[in-house]
Amino acid sequence: MRASNSKHGGGENNRGISGHLFTLHQRLFYALSLGTRCGEGGRELKSKWKSTDIEIQRHVVRSIAAFLDSVTADVSHHPLVKDSVAHIVEALVWILQYKSGAVLSMAANAVVKLLTVIPSSILQRYILDLGDPLLSLLSFTQLEVAISCATAMNMFLSNLIVKKEKQVWEMLKERNTVACIVNEIRKFSYETMPINYFQTIASLLSTIMWQWPLSRYAVWNDTILMKVLDTLLVKPDLSVKVVVLKLYSSLGLCGNAAKKLLDNGEALLQAMVLCMDSSCPLAVRTEGFRLAQCLATNEQNFLRMTSLCCEPLVKAVVCGMNRWSFGPGRFLSDKMSLLVEACHLGLVTRWAGRHHIYFWNHGIEKILLDLILEDFNDQHVQHFLSLEEQITMAQVGLNKNFLLVLRPYIWNILGWLATYCEEDFSPNVKGNELHIKVLIICACLEFANSISMGHQICEIDAMQAPRSESASWAVLMMVYSPCKYIASNARFILSEILLPNGKDYLKNLLHSLNYVSSVECSGLSYIHQTVIDLVGLACYLALPEYQRHVIEGKGMKIASDFVTWCWSDHMHIKRQRFNPHWDNKFLKRTCCWVHAEEWEGDDVLLLYGLWALAELVHHSGCVKDNRDICSGGVNSEEIHLRSILQEICNDSSSDGPKWFAAYILSHFGFYGFPSKLGKRVGKALNEEGHADIQFILRDGETMSVHSIVLKIRCPSLLPPEASPCDEKALTNSSVIDDAQKAHGKFQKEVRLSAHVDSQALLRLLEYVYFGFLEAGDELVNKLKPLAKSCNLQSLLRLLYRKSPKWGTPVPSSDLAVALGPVGHCRSVLKSVCFPGIH
Repeated sequence: MRASNSKHGGGENNRGISGHLFTLHQRLFYALSLGTRCGEGGRELKSKWKSTDIEIQRHVVRSIAAFLDSVTADVSHHPLVKDSVAHIVEALVWILQYKSGAVLSMAANAVVKLLTVIPSSILQRYILDLGDPLLSLLSFTQLEVAISCATAMNMFLSNLIVKKEKQVWEMLKERNTVACIVNEIRKFSYETMPINYFQTIASLLSTIMWQWPLSRYAVWNDTILMKVLDTLLVKPDLSVKVVVLKLYSSLGLCGNAAKKLLDNGEALLQAMVLCMDSSCPLAVRTEGFRLAQCLATNEQNFLRMTSLCCEPLVKAVVCGMNRWSFGPGRFLSDKMSLLVEACHLGLVTRWAGRHHIYFWNHGIEKILLDLILEDFNDQHVQHFLSLEEQITMAQVGLNKNFLLVLRPYIWNILGWLATYCEEDFSPNVKGNELHIKVLIICACLEFANSISMGHQICEIDAMQAPRSESASWAVLMMVYSPCKYIASNARFILSEILLPNGKDYLKNLLHSLNYVSSVECSGLSYIHQTVIDLVGLACYLALPEYQRHVIEGKGMKIASDFVTWCWSDHMHIKRQRFNPHWDNKFLKRTCCWVHAEEWEGDDVLLLYGLWALAELVHHSGCVKDNRDICSGGVNSEEIHLRSILQEICNDSSSDGPKWFAAYILSHFGFYGFPSKLGKRVGKALNEEGHADIQFILRDGETMSVHSIVLKIRCPSLLPPEASPCDEKALTNSSVIDDAQKAHGKFQKEVRLSAHVDSQALLRLLEYVYFGFLEAGDELVNKLKPLAKSCNLQSLLRLLYRKSPKWGTPVPSSDLAVALGPVGHCRSVLKSVCFPGIH
């Protein structure tokens, strides 16, 4: 050991450190020399320090503490300090393993000091050597020792590198760490134990559950532990609330645990919302928002939350996004962190539901505007009489670049609110017309800036890309909003903003799209600008004064070529690629969650291309009359396009592109969603082998159908008590005139109403079995009332050629849900619909 002391005394190794630190270093190595070193020291240590003398142990620990106290951040990477770490760890490992009560507390505190002073990159290699004795002391009788060991272990795990995770998890399993901590929390008592003991071991458990999904089951499945946590959550001590919320958040990473939390979740949600309130400290509020994000990982769970606690939850989100709730002063990191958490939770607006009403009721439009314009003043703006002055005021405010990091959140929330806003929504009633109007102006200004900058966006500012994409997307959602007020104002304001250079922007936009689909383009800058161009083209097509310019600029061919290129080249890209703010850190550690695909899925380029093409088809009138199509009077380009659209309906994994492809096909006389499964099911139509219902029309004509297919695809056509699986069937008196038991092979004979047209019914049954039908205009007019009577909303929307409604699922052709325990159901489906399955 004296040799080591001599080694570290070299002048070359002392440069950059103070004489005092060097002296403490010499004293440390003198103290260490009083022990002995031998053999292998552990998993990473090259040797083992040992001494059974308590006084020597105490002297060594004090020397370590004194040395570490003098190490500052600027010398923590100095060779003299780095070379000392291994020797310090050797001594601390032995002293902790020796478990002498007289020295343990000092040694555990020295470990905490070591982790505080020395960079984690240097200490990573020693986590297995130090971790084992630290874990063995978590339930030590001296609570101050257990607290320091838990604190040190938590610091280790919080900075753990990925390549060490597997080894550390094996160590945690060997020590039965999770069960040990759970047992300690179950025994916790306010009367007999210090609060900081619960805080440290609970924080350690939270960190373990965050890192390792396999640790979560033992926690959420412990009924006694969960009751203890429920009790602690309602205690007035805010520091305890923070730790409990962290525990729940880590548990919520598991889908099964989150479900169990919500099964008895009303009390939990109420406590969570209280912690999100502006009256609570920032740390408590932040943990409340993080827990809400974990629980709202998917749509199903979020809607469950809103069924239990909708308005209070929305109110808390809006309050968290309110920058004035923090009081005056600069936005420091803790305030900014809470704003980001609140805005992230605000993205729950991407799901439809009654929470949208409460967002409007609690003034979300004013909150969003205050996060964009730093000095917005209601009284001041009302004096601007003209739209031009309001646009100038908004541009000046945007140029201040206030809270830029929040812009993508704001535009996405605004876009979702517009998407799901009711048709008759009127801001005049709520007194928020001014804020909505200025918000629209700001979004349109950002959009115009995006399409004017072109590929310069990514070259100038990497952060500009998500802002420009989200702002453009928000404008797209607003100009096509089902809300008449929002859509009409967005279109008018956008027209005014585009007025000076709109035609030039459009020309460049079309040229850019034509170029992308004609050459091999790759790279984020090209893809990002293509998204902006596609969204821009769809927005232009919402403005009547530009529709003719798009068509004359060969917009139809450009859009059609782009869709063909995108589909053929399998350009699978999600919106999240342009929105890094969507990356929820919680999602990277989740388990047991079922995540439904977003409506646009990973086909966002295809979706926007189809959207633009759909608007062009709708407005251009270039598609021939359906009768000409049905008789073969179409050119080769239209046949090719139709083929591509049918492939998209068949093979796209996302509902959004399927809907727009089907909407375009409706202009060609094809209605519905072709699919491979639909073709297999369709083979059973008019095959009497397993048909159990016979329809009788007014002229005596009969049609044989399968109740199992109707039950899933069109239950309104089922007569009473016709369900083969003994479930209540729906009936529709406007279609069914009479139903009675048959004496032959059919279980039911159904006499249909006299006004049901046989040809229309046959086409309807084709839709039910195949998933789509083909019809000319005359037959479509007969199908509309029949489809309405049968409550086939998706078909009805296509028959009327209404634009797709965002988020609407594609009707499923999957009949597997009918494969219940009843033998008849299985035999019909397997033998008729799936003949290859035995």
